[in-house]
Amino acid sequence: MEDKPKILIVDDKQENLVALELLLKEFDVEFIRALSGNEALAMTLKHEFALAIIDIQMPGMDGYETVELIHSDPEISYFPVIFVSAIHKDEYNIIKGIETGAVDFISKPIVPPILRGKVKVFLDLYEQRKLLQTSNEELKTAKEEAERNSFLKSLFLATMSHEIRTPMNGIIGVLDLLRRGGLNKEQEELINIIDISGHNLLSIINDILDFSKIEAGQVQLENTKFNIYRIIDEIVKLLKIKADERENNLLTEIDSSVPRYLQGDPLRLKQIIINLTNNALKFTKQGKVKIRVYLVSEFENKQKLRFEVIDNGIGISEEGQKKLFKSYSQIGESTQRQYGGTGLGLVISKNLVELMDGEIGVESEEGKGSTFWCTAVFGQSQDEEEGSKEATLNQDDEKDIKDHKLSILLVEDNKINQKVALASLRPYGHEVETAENGKKAIQMFAEKKYDLIIMDLQMPVMDGYAATKEIRKLEKESNLPATKIVALTANAFGDEKEKCLKLGMDDFITKPFKVQDLERILIAL
Repeated sequence: MEDKPKILIVDDKQENLVALELLLKEFDVEFIRALSGNEALAMTLKHEFALAIIDIQMPGMDGYETVELIHSDPEISYFPVIFVSAIHKDEYNIIKGIETGAVDFISKPIVPPILRGKVKVFLDLYEQRKLLQTSNEELKTAKEEAERNSFLKSLFLATMSHEIRTPMNGIIGVLDLLRRGGLNKEQEELINIIDISGHNLLSIINDILDFSKIEAGQVQLENTKFNIYRIIDEIVKLLKIKADERENNLLTEIDSSVPRYLQGDPLRLKQIIINLTNNALKFTKQGKVKIRVYLVSEFENKQKLRFEVIDNGIGISEEGQKKLFKSYSQIGESTQRQYGGTGLGLVISKNLVELMDGEIGVESEEGKGSTFWCTAVFGQSQDEEEGSKEATLNQDDEKDIKDHKLSILLVEDNKINQKVALASLRPYGHEVETAENGKKAIQMFAEKKYDLIIMDLQMPVMDGYAATKEIRKLEKESNLPATKIVALTANAFGDEKEKCLKLGMDDFITKPFKVQDLERILIAL
C-alpha cells in the first residue's frame, strides 16, 4: 500500500494544530505535527513532505528562520510552504515570506475555503510531480534494459555469425581445393551439388544476420567510389547460371544519363539489386528479366537513380502485394513451399534502400509479370578509376605468385580452417607456419620476420585484435617496417572491416573465403 502524502503543520499552540487538521480532514493525507521550529527541522529529516503549513510567530525560532534553514539544507527534499500568521498581510511580510522560501501567505483568522483551495492546488502538484518522477524512473529503467538487450543481442549474433561461418569455411574451402585436383564428370557434378547447397545455406545465414543487424540499427553504409556499369555487369555474371536454369533471358538497360562513377555503398546496392533480380528469376520461367537503370534527378552534387527489375513471370495479386516488404512474409504458404526462401530478402532491401534515402515498391498484375523498383541517392564522382582491374588471376599473375616465395604466418585456432588455408597457400611454394592463438603468434614474430601474417580474430588465450596491437607496438619499438597483416574472420556482424583497419591491419577476408581471396592478397605483395 502506498504512503499517503504528508503535510507538516507547525505552530507553538497545540489547539491551532488540531484546528488545522479538522479544517483539512477531507484530504486523504497524513499530518505531522511540530510545536517549534527546531521540532519542524527534526521532522524534515525523517519524512518527505508534500506541503508545510507554518505559523510565523513562534518563540525561539520563528517561521521565517525555520523555512530558511529547511530550504538551505541540500539533504532535505524541497516542498512548498504556506505561511499562516496573525500579522497583517502587508507588502513587507509577503516579500519577506517569499524571500525565505514560502509560496503563499494566509492571514489569521483562517478562512476555511481559501485554505482548502490552496492546499488542494499544492497536493495536486505533488501528485503530478510524483507521477513524473515515477515515469522518469521507469523510462530510465526501460532505456537501460533496452541497451542491455541490444548489447546481448549484438553479442549473440556476432557469436552465431562466427560459429556458423567457421564450418562453412571448411566446406566451401575444401570444394575449391577439390576442383583444382582434377575431377571426372560424375565427381564434378557431385561437387557442384555440394557447392550450390553450401552457398544456398550461406545465403540464408546472411539474410538472417543482415536482418538482425538492421533490427539492431547496426548497419552503416560505406561511401566509396564505384563504377555502376561494372556493378550491373557483375550481377548479370553472378545470376546467369540461375537465369539459364529457368531458361530466362537476363537483360540490362542503363540509360545514357546515368553517370559511370558514383559515390556510395556498392556492396549494399549490389545486394539490393541481386535480391530483386533473384526474385524475378525465381518467379519467371522461359521468360525475360530486365535490369533497368536511369537518372531521376540531380541536386546539390548528388544523383537520384531509379533501378527497375522487370519480368514477365507469374505476377502478384493485389492481396499478395500487401504482404511484400514485411518481415518473414511471403505471398502464401503454397508459394513458400514451391519456391522456398526466408522471406527476408525484400524487407532487407527495403531497409537498405531507406538508408540510401530512397524508396522501394512494386507494380504487378497477376499472370502478366512484375516490376520491382527502388530509388537511391548517390554522391557524384568525377574521377576516373586508375588502372582498375578485376581481381582475377591471369597467367602472369600466377607466375608472379609462384616465383615470389613468401614467408607467411597463419594465425588460426580452428584445425580444419588451418588445413584449408595451408592447402591453398602451399601449392605456390610459400613457407607457411601456423600459430594457434595470438600469444603464440607474438612469440614467433619476435623470433622471425614474416612477409605476411594472416590473422584470425576470435581465438582463445589472445585474440587477433590484441595480437595485432602488440605486433605493431613491437615494430615501432624496434624501428621495423610494418608487416602486412590480413584479418581472417567469420564475424560478419558490425563494422568489423573498419575496426580492423583502424587497429593497423592492412586487409580483410571474411569466412568462408575462396582461394581467389588469398590469391588477391598474394598478388599485392
